[in-house]
Amino acid sequence: MEGADIAFVHLGIAIKHLRNEINIFGFPIAYYGMIIGLGMLVGIWVAQEDAKVREQDPELYLDFALYAIIFAIIGARIYYVVFQWDNYKDNLLQIFNLRAGGLAIYGGVIGAVLTLIVYARIHKQSFLSMADTGVMGLVVGQIIGRWGNFFNCEAFGGYTDSLFAMRIKLFLVNENMLTADILNHRIVRNGVEYIQVHPTFLYESVWNLGLFLFMIWYRQNKKFNGAMMCVYLFGYGLGRFWIEGLRADQLIFFNTGIPVSQALSLVLILVSVLIWIIERQKMKKRRRRRGYVSCKGRFDERH
Repeated sequence: MEGADIAFVHLGIAIKHLRNEINIFGFPIAYYGMIIGLGMLVGIWVAQEDAKVREQDPELYLDFALYAIIFAIIGARIYYVVFQWDNYKDNLLQIFNLRAGGLAIYGGVIGAVLTLIVYARIHKQSFLSMADTGVMGLVVGQIIGRWGNFFNCEAFGGYTDSLFAMRIKLFLVNENMLTADILNHRIVRNGVEYIQVHPTFLYESVWNLGLFLFMIWYRQNKKFNGAMMCVYLFGYGLGRFWIEGLRADQLIFFNTGIPVSQALSLVLILVSVLIWIIERQKMKKRRRRRGYVSCKGRFDERH
């Protein structure tokens, strides 16, 4: 454990030298970008497989993904910049410097949803039906993509000495992600400073894995279009609300002191419950209407 760049001290897991990029012909390629790209590709594949199960056209989702990825990245960047405006207002060109980091997953989700609304309307598809398949791929992309934060030594929580405590060499971490509490609990070994924090990226990845497994089980029992979307919004919102409370690098809703991702998580939970109630009521009305027509037909035959 001693001297490792990063270690899960109570689990006996350590990485002596953590690399965050590879060089190909002298051009550096960050593991973060590679992992995000892998998450997108696997997510698209999962969505297409789900489409096959539902007897839909898989190519429809590939076509949608080409647009969604672009606008999801734009949305993720806009979301981050808006709530970190003080870091960009004096140097606007840095807004376009994605290599320096700064993508927020919720902004990406918002961008993808808006893209799907437009795409479904143009192609005369059901938004809720496509969303049910889309979220299957989305949650898988999030499971994989969170590991990009591991290689960047980011998206961690406050100080902890719990079972999953993660110890990182201080010089590997962006100073903007450090809080007074984390620094007050610095650990020094052989002249090297370390921080010890919650691996919230890991918590979210594992939570999303559990959510995905539940979604695979539940999709066999879904009763209406939009049900899978509601399960995702509720499940992800619930997990993110808890995990965001542990994060050390929270985006704050302007000067309110309210973590914006926690507030949005509550909104997603409420929206999912509202859509669920509305669609369930619609489903019951359709059943009653079909039952009425069926009974009326039998009555007419007897008379």
